[in-house]
Amino acid sequence: MAYWYEGPLAAFDTETTGVDVETDRIVSAAVVVQDAAGTRPRVTRWLVNPGVPVPAGATAVHGLTDDHVQRNGRWPSPVMEEIAKELAEQAVRGRPLVVMNAPFDLTLLDRELRRHRASSLSHWFESTPLRVLDPRVLDKHLDRYRKGRRTLTDLCEHYGVALDGAHEAAADAMAAMDVVRAIGHRFAARLERLSPAELHTLQAVWHAAQARGLQAWFARSGTEEAVDPAWPLRPDLPAAA
Repeated sequence: MAYWYEGPLAAFDTETTGVDVETDRIVSAAVVVQDAAGTRPRVTRWLVNPGVPVPAGATAVHGLTDDHVQRNGRWPSPVMEEIAKELAEQAVRGRPLVVMNAPFDLTLLDRELRRHRASSLSHWFESTPLRVLDPRVLDKHLDRYRKGRRTLTDLCEHYGVALDGAHEAAADAMAAMDVVRAIGHRFAARLERLSPAELHTLQAVWHAAQARGLQAWFARSGTEEAVDPAWPLRPDLPAAA
């Protein structure tokens, strides 16, 4: 019997101008589709001219300069629609979508759709719901007492997944997918009886609990930073559009 972590999956990742989902922009994105573990993936990439300068700090992370995206990137409006349409197609085909730290990438895409298309991400999933698998949420719940950071690089190292070309959207998406498959195998006894739809619902609960725990830790340490419990998409703020 083939379990969900051995079967068809898609993965999505972005590179951006920064880390604020309400104000920063997408400069590159990728969707990776794999019909089964170990099979050749199909990759779709987008390069975007975000219409705002790409800060040097962001370039230091992903290597995409302001000059490069202005010369070679496409205008955001058609790209955002293409990305949303591709994700909706994966949902229609029944492929769960792997997104590392989903509230960042999916919320940023939602804000870009609102900004450039007067639309929203949820609009694309009114008939067929999105089923998300977030390796960060899964790992933190299933191995909650393990110490150390849980970035994609850290998870790849922990689960023995190769990450070639970190901070390139397609490479990160593929690595996140491989991590999810590895998590599925390692925790098969706890996951194999759950469907992606059930896991989607459970991850929302797990992420909220994780956010409350982190918020409590911030409070004890005197940090005023707020942690959003929403998953996989943060609620809309009027200023986002």
